[in-house]
Amino acid sequence: MMRTRPLKVALLGCGVVGSEVARIMTTTADDLAARIGAPVELAGIAVRRAGRPRPGVPEHLLTTDAEALVNRGDIDVVVEVVGGIEPSKHLILSAFKRGASVVSANKALLAKDGAELHTAAAEAGVDLYYEAAVAGAIPLIRPLRESLAGDRVNRVLGIVNGTTNFILDKMDSTGAGYSEALEEATALGYAEADPTADVEGFDAAAKAAILAGIAFHTKVTAADVYREGLTEVTAADIASAKAMGCVVKLLAICERAADGASVTARVHPAMIPLSHPLASVREAYNAVFVEAEAAGRLMFYGPGAGGAPTASAVLGDLVAVCRNKLNGATGPGHSVYTQLPAKPMDEVVTRYHVSLDVDDRAGVLAQVASVFAEHGVSIDTVRQQGRDGDASLVVVTHRATDAALSATVDKLRALDSVRDVASIMRVEGE
Repeated sequence: MMRTRPLKVALLGCGVVGSEVARIMTTTADDLAARIGAPVELAGIAVRRAGRPRPGVPEHLLTTDAEALVNRGDIDVVVEVVGGIEPSKHLILSAFKRGASVVSANKALLAKDGAELHTAAAEAGVDLYYEAAVAGAIPLIRPLRESLAGDRVNRVLGIVNGTTNFILDKMDSTGAGYSEALEEATALGYAEADPTADVEGFDAAAKAAILAGIAFHTKVTAADVYREGLTEVTAADIASAKAMGCVVKLLAICERAADGASVTARVHPAMIPLSHPLASVREAYNAVFVEAEAAGRLMFYGPGAGGAPTASAVLGDLVAVCRNKLNGATGPGHSVYTQLPAKPMDEVVTRYHVSLDVDDRAGVLAQVASVFAEHGVSIDTVRQQGRDGDASLVVVTHRATDAALSATVDKLRALDSVRDVASIMRVEGE
C-alpha cells in the first residue's frame, strides 16, 4: 500500500543539471511515486539569483535562502547540485543534523572532504549518495560499492572527463592542434569558458580520488592523486602515437599494489593501443574498466556529463534514498577498513614514450641507450629518423619507476648530442 504523505525534497542549484532534475521530478511524479512507494514532492529550489528565466521550473518554488530551505523541519532529502566546497559543505552538514539524507553530484567536495561527510551522515543515521559525481549517467559508484562488495578490486582505469576526450579525439581524427580542438569543444558546449578544471586534470583527479576510495576501501583525497593535464599534448605526440598503433587519452588510473600494501591514483595523458577497448571511446563519452579478482574485467560506458544524463543518476540516487527513508534504513556507507597509504608517483612503475631531437651522426643512439641503461631503464623499441643533420629519436621503454625515468631524462638533457627532449608520455593498456 502506498503511503499518502509525500517525501519532501529540497533542491540546491538550478543550473543545467538542477533544472533537469526539477523537470523530471515534475513530469514523472506518478512514476517516481510508484517506484518509491510514496509521493515525492519538490518542496523548494535554492538558487543564487531568483530573477533569471528557468523554463519548465515552477517559479513559486524558487528561493535565494538555501540555509532556510535546508533547515525546514519537513525536508526528507536534500539534492545538492551547486558544486564547489562552500557553501555546499555547510548546507550538507546542516541537512544531516536535521535528519535529511543527501544526494550530491559534487565531485570536488567529495574528493576533498568525503570522509568527513560520510562520518557525519553515519552519525546522523542518514544516507549520502553521489552516483552523479563521477561519470554522469554511467552506473559506477553503486556497482563498486554494492555489486562488487564481495570481490577484491585491483584496478580502475578509465576516461572520466568528456571535454578532454573530445579534444584528444578531434586532435587524433582531424589533425587539429590543441588550441583548435579546444575552440571547437567550447563552441559545442563541451568546454566551459574557463576550461582549466577539465584540461588540467582537476576534474578527473577528483573523480579518481572518489573511485580509489570506494574500490580499495581506504581514504583517498584529491591531494593524493598525481595529476597532469593535456595542455602540453601536441600534434606531434598524436602522430607518434599513431605510428605506434596507439591513440592518446587522458586516463584516470587507480591501482592496488601487487603486495596489497598501498594504492596509487593518477591522472595523465597516455598512449594506449588501438586494440584496447578504451581506444575506441570517441567524442565526449566516458568509459571505465574495473578489474576484480573474481569478476575479471568489467567495462562501463556512456555519456559522462550533460544535464539529462547527470540528472538521470541523481534521480536514481533519489529513488534509492527515498526507499531507504520509507523503510527506516540507510544504504551502505563508506568503508575505509584497509587504511592503505597512497604511494608517491616517483615509485609508480609504468612504460614511457620518450621523443628526443638529436644530432644526426654516428654514435648518438649508443650514447642515448647507455644513459637509459645507467639508470636501469630497459628499452623496448627505438625509432629514428634523420634529415640534414637533425634527427628524431623515439624510445619506448619497458616498465620503470617515475623516479628512474626522471633521472634518465635529466642526464639526456645534459648530453651535447641531445638538442631537446621533445615529449614524454606514459604508455598504458598493455
